[in-house]
Amino acid sequence: MNEQALWAARILEDGFDRVREGVGHALLGMGPEHLLHRPGPKANSIGWLVWHLTRIEDDHFASLAAVLAGGRPPARGNHEVPAGQVWPEWEESFGLPYAAGATGVGHRPEEVDAFTVGDADLLRGYHEAVHARVVAVLRDLRIEDFGRIVDLRWTPHLTAAVRMMSVLNDATQHVGQAAYVRGLLRG
Repeated sequence: MNEQALWAARILEDGFDRVREGVGHALLGMGPEHLLHRPGPKANSIGWLVWHLTRIEDDHFASLAAVLAGGRPPARGNHEVPAGQVWPEWEESFGLPYAAGATGVGHRPEEVDAFTVGDADLLRGYHEAVHARVVAVLRDLRIEDFGRIVDLRWTPHLTAAVRMMSVLNDATQHVGQAAYVRGLLRG
């Protein structure tokens, strides 16, 4: 990895480390009643938010890694679940009624209601496993990877840099929402 790629990857790694710390804080001392509490009928619970942001990291970084390793970028009409996700190792433990590749994107309130995982250790463990995968991908980046097209489903097509920043932005927002719900419960 050259100096520019190292610098950029370290900034991204720091951002994802901050998300990891935020997830740990959001889950700290939270029992099932807290993790599953929804402050309103259309609001999300801490547990669902942590699961969702982790699923997005897992899904998007698996796809990113596959393309950077020589695979084809996903195109319109392609809804395949990217190989290389951590989720298959955890899916059974979660026991969720969602489709195999579900990430929470587009979930309606009744689908959020179906989220019943009140185990902070399970949520933390899955997030830690995904975080390790994210860091591994970041540490393998080369400077030319940042500009590579990794998703053809958007116009303009997404580069690796845009995808990574998008995932970081999404994760930061969701961990902030989880912290807010935690604050409401502790207030």
